[in-house]
This record gives sequence, C-alpha cells and structure tokens, in this order.
Amino acid sequence: MRCVEEGAAELVISDIHERRLGEATDKIKAETGKRPDAVLCNVTKEDEVQAMFDFAIEKMGHVDVLMNNAGLGGYAKIVDMTDDQWNVVLDVTLNGCFRCTRAALKHMMPRGTGAIVNNASVLGWRAQEGQAHYAAAKAGVMALTRCSAIEAAEAHVRVNCVAPSLATHPFLAKVTPPGLLEELQKREAFGRGAEPWEVSNVMVFLASDYSSYMTGEVLSVSSQRA
Repeated sequence: MRCVEEGAAELVISDIHERRLGEATDKIKAETGKRPDAVLCNVTKEDEVQAMFDFAIEKMGHVDVLMNNAGLGGYAKIVDMTDDQWNVVLDVTLNGCFRCTRAALKHMMPRGTGAIVNNASVLGWRAQEGQAHYAAAKAGVMALTRCSAIEAAEAHVRVNCVAPSLATHPFLAKVTPPGLLEELQKREAFGRGAEPWEVSNVMVFLASDYSSYMTGEVLSVSSQRA
C-alpha cells in the first residue's frame, strides 16, 4: 500500500494463501486505484520462489525492490518445543528470506542496481519467553542482511532491514497467549503497538533513494522504554 502511495510504477505481491492474497489486491485497488499483480508462493519451496521471480520479471521487465516480509511465529518454551515447531519457523522466516534474497541478487547484481528490505524483529537482539525459534530466525535475518549487503555492495545493490518491537495486526493475536499483547503494549513508550503503516514507512524509506548510502543496516522501529 505504501509503495503504491509513494509512486511505485509496478507492483507484484505474493502470499501462500489465495484468499488472503486476493483480499490484499482488492484492498490496494480500492484504496489507491491501482491493482497490483499477484502470485501465490510458498517461500519454503525453491521452485515456487523461482516461479515468483519469473512472474515478476515477466510482468514488470525487471525488479528494482524486494521486500522480504514472509514470516511465521508462535509460542513454545524450549523444553516443550518439537523439531517441527522449530523447523517450520526457521524455514519460513529465515530460509525463505535467504531464498528470495538469493533470487533477487542474481537478478539485481548483473543490472548494477536494486534494493532489498528485510523484516526482522527486536527479538533478534532481546530475549522473550516462548520465542526461541522466532528470535533465532530474526537474528539470522539480521546477520543475512549484513552479509548479503557486503557481497552486493560492489554491484551497487543495497540490503537493509527493519526490526519492529511490536506491530499490531490480526495475525499476531492468533499466535499470542492471552494477555501477552497487553503486557507488551505496556512496555512501549506510547503504550501501544505500531500500526503496520508505521513500520512500512521505514521500509519504503530503505527501498528509496533517500537511503542511498545505507546498506547492511538494521533499523529498530520501536518506542520501547529504556
């Protein structure tokens, strides 16, 4: 939504859920007048990631910006966490980011231009009960951001990352124990979580030429108390 509002000429969005993807395209069209192209993709599947990039390049001619936003969370203490619970969060949140970044760099680096914006979390720095898998994945996204930025810099491709503290959206409530969101909101200086657009503002900044000298950076989008 914010990309379109800031003048993105062409946009391709993706999701694993067909209904949710359709609802997103309809909402963007209703609120901006521009309908993005849409493609289904499971980021844990390399062939689907490649198909997504092939689709985007066919539709737009090339890809200037990639925003890695696919993620999966949950709540489980380490002593109770199964291998499957650990693996699925890492595969979607970290490995998916890697697969999409790799595909984007193969396209962007030969062109000598491009920007990648990843979505991490302050949990990549800080500890929270029940979030070992998610925190490990997001710390990995931060490290992937820094390393890929160094490798891509010679081709003038930038890779940066946002780390929200608490972004409030309907999916978050589904995977959070009762009462925890309210407790986390109290820790924020403003007494609330960020609206998604408040995070996407920073992502759009990192995708734009306004951040032309920034690469390998992780920006915290938060209002947490010291």
